[in-house]
Amino acid sequence: ETSHYRHYRGSSERTASAIVLEVKNARSVRRIMKAVVFALLAGPAVAFQSSKTRWQSRTSRRQVLDEQRELDLGLSDDPFSHSAADSHGDHSHAHDGAEMELHVPMTVPKVGVAMPETRPDWFRVPAPSGDHSKFNEVKDKVKELGLATVCEEAQCPNIGECWNGGTGTIMLLGDTCTRGCRFCAVKTSSTPPPPDAFEPFSTAKAVTEWGVNYVVLTSVDRDDLPDGGAAHFALTVEMLKKSKPDIRVECLVSDFQGDVTSIETLATSPLDVYAHNVETVERLTPYVRDKRAGYIQSLRALAAAKSARPSLYTKTSLMLGLGESDEEVRQAISDIRSVGVDVLTLGQYLRPTEQHLAVVEYVHPDKFDEFKQYALDLGYSYVAAGPLVRSSYKAGEFFIEHMIADPDSKPAPPPPAELVAELKARCPKHEGGAVKVHMPETHFTSA
Repeated sequence: ETSHYRHYRGSSERTASAIVLEVKNARSVRRIMKAVVFALLAGPAVAFQSSKTRWQSRTSRRQVLDEQRELDLGLSDDPFSHSAADSHGDHSHAHDGAEMELHVPMTVPKVGVAMPETRPDWFRVPAPSGDHSKFNEVKDKVKELGLATVCEEAQCPNIGECWNGGTGTIMLLGDTCTRGCRFCAVKTSSTPPPPDAFEPFSTAKAVTEWGVNYVVLTSVDRDDLPDGGAAHFALTVEMLKKSKPDIRVECLVSDFQGDVTSIETLATSPLDVYAHNVETVERLTPYVRDKRAGYIQSLRALAAAKSARPSLYTKTSLMLGLGESDEEVRQAISDIRSVGVDVLTLGQYLRPTEQHLAVVEYVHPDKFDEFKQYALDLGYSYVAAGPLVRSSYKAGEFFIEHMIADPDSKPAPPPPAELVAELKARCPKHEGGAVKVHMPETHFTSA
């Protein structure tokens, strides 16, 4: 038993806050005593379980139950779930006839806990400069047109690079979200104000005058709408393309609650890039995202978009620094590529307020470079990775330089039918169907 004790005490893995021992069918005093000795060696934070009894040295039962929940979420047999054993080796052992399972919980992000003491010096970018730069032109036009840009509202650190490159990101469907993800500071409500039916037309007019070459349309989640806002997005894209045919349009949207019909509505519109963010690795999804979101549901949304229009570029993003392991990140990158995603961005999670999840780790730029190379080796068309990278980071420059300028560049093929069927079986929330969108009767003149 001592050799196993030394293995865990000397491990380079993250320190476990608790060790849970499960003894099944312990029919002899000798077996039970051996388990107790191992528990004592492992330290005071131990919970001992048998089929009939449960001994706890924790003073707080709530802590033990929370940690057991963390373990349960990390242990699954399905092909897209990756347990602690999968990530760091199988640490289950049989001890001289006693059937024991040892599970070491992995790190999860929490609210209100201590953060790393100082922010590393690599979180610095040059300030936008120059009185006659593209940045100042775009900024003045945004103020003049009254556009709501994510770039300014989210205080994005890359605003100078993107606006100087002719890329802008604006929000549709209001500023109130129907979900409450633990990393996002946007306003939430189960009954947000209804969307402006004329927004697609006013947005197209304003963006045309804005003078950008590439625009990213995004929005909050609108689960209160029959189609999640898909028709609203599609109409906005159509108006933009009619007003300025050469503009490139990317839509960064929700998972539409897994409704394939809504996804197809937008995917078959004349947009250039369909983006939906997976956000984090599978194990951390229940801790980071709203309960109505899901890792498999996001994969299915991306697969459905690619299947609806194979010539469409698809894109997603992951946040790092929330307690994920390197192997979990690689697995997520592989899972995402398996559904035909072309573009991936990787960035550092930064806590917006003290009421949101604390940063677990500031990931070193070298680690981002390592993940970027891993993704490129899997066949991604383009990968942007770095501490300050965000989901729409220099989107226009990437698309124009790496896709349009390269005649040999082609989108990834749709995922195999077997994989689509598997995702559907594991996410049977919506089967599609007619979506009715009520728009006011309006009459427009040619002017």
